[in-house]
Amino acid sequence: MNVQRDASGAGRQSSPIIREAKFAIGDVVRHRVFPFRGVIFDVDPTFNNTEEWWLSIPEHVRPRKDQPFYHLLAENDESSYVAYVSEQNLLVDETGEPVGHPQAPEIFEAFEPGRYKLRPRVSN
Repeated sequence: MNVQRDASGAGRQSSPIIREAKFAIGDVVRHRVFPFRGVIFDVDPTFNNTEEWWLSIPEHVRPRKDQPFYHLLAENDESSYVAYVSEQNLLVDETGEPVGHPQAPEIFEAFEPGRYKLRPRVSN
């Protein structure tokens, strides 16, 4: 929590600073370290998973919590899965190829190199 001081020197709490996300829903990205790529289908402004999950990451590669985290329909050479990845570990995928995840057509309606278009949502 940030503390801001007014003219009298008294402190008041302010909201944490939230950065704008570098990537958007529909962007195709790849992991900076591990050999997988995926399409973003949701974004958390800061870490929003369990402490157990975060602590399971080896400390020397554990990401900061104060950055956007992305939900990906991910794939590697062996399988498709859902991944939760920090912004610091993502790069733009420059292949121009679509992601072969079987759930991609359920969420996205069209692909143009590097980006998917989200399907319109129907709600009651």
